[in-house]
This record gives sequence, structure tokens and C-alpha cells, in this order.
Amino acid sequence: MHSHSLDQWTHDHVFLGSQHAHNERRTWFVVALTAIMMVGEIVAGTLFGSMALLADGWHMATHAAALGIAALAYLFARRQARNTHFTFGTGKFGDLAAFASAIILGIIAIQIAFESMQRLFSPVPIAYSEAIAVAVLGLAVNLVSAWLLRDEHHDHHHDHGHSHDHSHHHHRDNNLRAAYVHVLADAATSLLAIAALVLAMVSNWVWADPAVGIIGSLVIASWAYGLIRASGAVLLDVNADNDLEETIRSRIESKGDRVTDLHLWQIGPGHRAAVISVVSDHPLPPATYKRRLGGLRGLSHVTVEVETCPDPHPH
Repeated sequence: MHSHSLDQWTHDHVFLGSQHAHNERRTWFVVALTAIMMVGEIVAGTLFGSMALLADGWHMATHAAALGIAALAYLFARRQARNTHFTFGTGKFGDLAAFASAIILGIIAIQIAFESMQRLFSPVPIAYSEAIAVAVLGLAVNLVSAWLLRDEHHDHHHDHGHSHDHSHHHHRDNNLRAAYVHVLADAATSLLAIAALVLAMVSNWVWADPAVGIIGSLVIASWAYGLIRASGAVLLDVNADNDLEETIRSRIESKGDRVTDLHLWQIGPGHRAAVISVVSDHPLPPATYKRRLGGLRGLSHVTVEVETCPDPHPH
């Protein structure tokens, strides 16, 4: 067989999300914003001798690192998209980054809870006005970042007349979601800090600040857990799309053709791969079965194997 005649049978394995480049730009922008804010807070904290500013600055550093992981994941996935060492492309790289990022988020939650418990039993004098000013500044930066990283996916989304519209999260970019959750966690911490500081200042309830810190850490821990579950499911090839599986079965199983084995898993945001075994009394070429699956959105890589049904009454 001549090599040029193989072209029509080969294909690339680029399974990046449809918004990859756009999401990558947004993430880098937020990394820059967070880093500037972090440096500003650390410098100001050192100049003004403010513990609140310094603490928030170093706290921002952990978020900047996590956001950096997300941005680098986009960069790497794009650069290596055509590298044949990655069997199914680099579409899952974002989920790996999201998983790592979620673990950092969990550690941040534990750290906040630990510090809050310490403060609860041995209160520290708080310079209220400057602490509130820092929290407001942090909140402003986080809200801008959250707006930049919001999931606009459903705006770009038009279903092409398929009866089964997959639920939204099958196409979600976990990497972007991880960056968004980090920013949101930071915004929540700032918001809770403002509320607690104002409450403590007005009513002299010194315990309000650490108590709110513990509540905040629980919220962040639950977000981290959700993110670990979502990205871990993709990394472990969990089949999360039962609707699509049912549709594949119903399209292939006609005229005595039976699906005996079906593996369906995610290989990138909005991309699924399927390996299907069909047995039939009158087997057709694999290409015929593939054509039956034409037009299924999100089904990006299909392998079909066909076996003949053994004759139950051999002569």
C-alpha cells in the first residue's frame, strides 16, 4: 500500500476544548493581576508594618501558584497537542492541573482553619481599619478576576437538533473551573473577613474574626472536594455520560446487531472516545457502524470491532 494512500485513514488526536485559546488568555491575565496584587500587598505590608497586609500577600501567593498551574496546563496542552507520545492527545492535561490545584485549595482550607482555631484560643490585637482596607482591596481584585474567568460556555452553546442535549458539565473545562474556584475562594475569604472585622470592631466581639475564618475554610474545603471529584473522574476514565452511551447503543443495535462491549470516556473538554464491540449474524464493515454514529456532538474518537455471531446449530 502506498504511503500517500494512507492519508485518508489517519487522523490527528487534538482534543482541546473549543474555548482553549480564549480560556488560556483569560487565565494568564488573572495570573498577572494576582501577582501584581500579591507583590503590592507584601511591599505595603513591609513598609507599613502591617501583619494583615503581609498575611494576605502570602496567601495571594498560593493562589497565584495555583492559577499559574492552570495557565501552564493550557500552554503545555496547546504546545504538545500534536505530540504522538500522548496516545489520546493532551486534552486531559487541564484535569490533571485542576486536580493538583484542588489539592492546593484543600491545603489552604486546612491552613485557614488551623490559624482561625489558634486565634480563637489566643486572640491577637487587630488593626481594624487597615485590615478592612486590605480585605476590600483584595475583594475588588478577586471580583474582577472572577468576572474574567466566568464560565461563558453556555453562551456559545447551540445544540444541533439532537434529542439528547448532554448536561452542561460534560463539556466543562475543569482547568478553567479550578482557576475560577481559587479566585472565588479568595473573594469569599475577603468578604467574610470584611464582615467579621466590621462586626468585631463595632461590637468588640474579638472571636467573630476567627469564627468566620473557620466557616470560610469549610466552604473552601467543600469546593476543593467537588473539584477533586470532577477532575479525578476524568483522570480515571469514569463514564459520566449515560445519555450518550444510550444513544450509541440505540443507533448501533438494529437488524440483529448487538453491542457486547462499550467503553466511553472523556479525552478532553467536550471530547469523548468510544471503543465498541459489535456481534452480528450478518456483520457489516466497521465504517458502516461508525456512520450510524455520525453527527453525535462530543464523540471525537471511535473504534469499532465487529465479530460474527457463532452459529448455535453447527451442521
